[in-house]
Amino acid sequence: MREQQRVLSVSQVNAYVKRILSQDLILSRVQITGEISNFRKHSSGHLYFVLKDTGAAINAVMFASDTIALRFLPRDGIRVVVSGSVSLYEKTGQYQLYVHAMAPDGVGALYQAFEELKNKLQTEGLFDEERKRPLPAFPRKVGLVTSPTGAAVQDMIRVSKRRDPGIQLVLIPVLVQGEAAAASIVQGIRAAQNCGADVLIVGRGGGSIEDLWPFNEEIVARAIAASGIPVISAVGHETDFTIADFAADARAATPSMAAELAVPVAAEVLASVDALTRRMMLAISGRIRSARQMLDAIAARPFYRRPQDLLVTRRQDLDTVETAIAHTIRQQFDHRRHELDKALLRFQYLDPEEPLSRGYSIVYTMSGETVSSTAGVSLQDLYKVRLSDGEMLARAEGVRKKEKSYGRDDV
Repeated sequence: MREQQRVLSVSQVNAYVKRILSQDLILSRVQITGEISNFRKHSSGHLYFVLKDTGAAINAVMFASDTIALRFLPRDGIRVVVSGSVSLYEKTGQYQLYVHAMAPDGVGALYQAFEELKNKLQTEGLFDEERKRPLPAFPRKVGLVTSPTGAAVQDMIRVSKRRDPGIQLVLIPVLVQGEAAAASIVQGIRAAQNCGADVLIVGRGGGSIEDLWPFNEEIVARAIAASGIPVISAVGHETDFTIADFAADARAATPSMAAELAVPVAAEVLASVDALTRRMMLAISGRIRSARQMLDAIAARPFYRRPQDLLVTRRQDLDTVETAIAHTIRQQFDHRRHELDKALLRFQYLDPEEPLSRGYSIVYTMSGETVSSTAGVSLQDLYKVRLSDGEMLARAEGVRKKEKSYGRDDV
């Protein structure tokens, strides 16, 4: 009689496969080289990423306890050598690489292509601050060059309408991912030139370096630079930088922040205008009271011998009052307009990147966090240094504090 086959549960199958993998002499201690993609750091400190080469990819995780020994910050596009084990995550049945140690292994192909194109366009002057145009203070229409189905466009619409319910938004739908995306974005930017928009937002939500790559294409950068309408680049998350960011007139860390940058809060603008109007009307009212007092004084003068002389005198007096009031109104309008211009200038100086134009720089960790103290600097780590006309990478060779100097051996 044929023996009845044993029926296994899903948990039993996954546990069995995991046990086989853990007993394999090669997979239990393995070294693998590849390029990092889709890197993300969890709030717990765990690192999740994909390790890939030209033919394949494997999901990988590095737990927070193992990241303590890291001497650099992993990021998309760099090549690394990792040590770890291949096992199975039983809950999902997904096989993945558990990384215990990691070291750089040269520059990844995409990262190298990014740097080469960035240097080329920067040398041409495509990123020069002198080329960049100021964003309109009070736009009436904003063009959105993005995917019509992604979450990014919904975020931009929601934020824009919240800030100014009367703002006009025009969507120019384009592809933002895949081989045809770069050409589609270029076509969308060119089409947007005739939509009547005062400013354009070009971008998409976050993703892997491969997902965002269309915004690193040369044709997209040149289309942004050639736009007759100021362009805000809004690609990915806060730590994502693309060639489009450098070519645009302004960069926003996220699509939502791009909408905040493009659309002023209507209620605040109206409140400022109302306040200035009230002040102007009070000043004009004061002038009118003075003019009435002048007329009362004229009326109290004694009559001249000839009525026609009195008529001429009264007409001249009225002309003088009318001229004085018109001159006062013109002065008040000019004065309030000057005050409004100064207020807008103060708003511009609130831009955190404005000091860059005066020779300052901002230092970020490779994860995008601002470095404000020497306590946050680790030797041999790479850092991003934001300058007025772009960005550069720097490695910390030593740290000097105000009270005492520290060499490499002292830290």
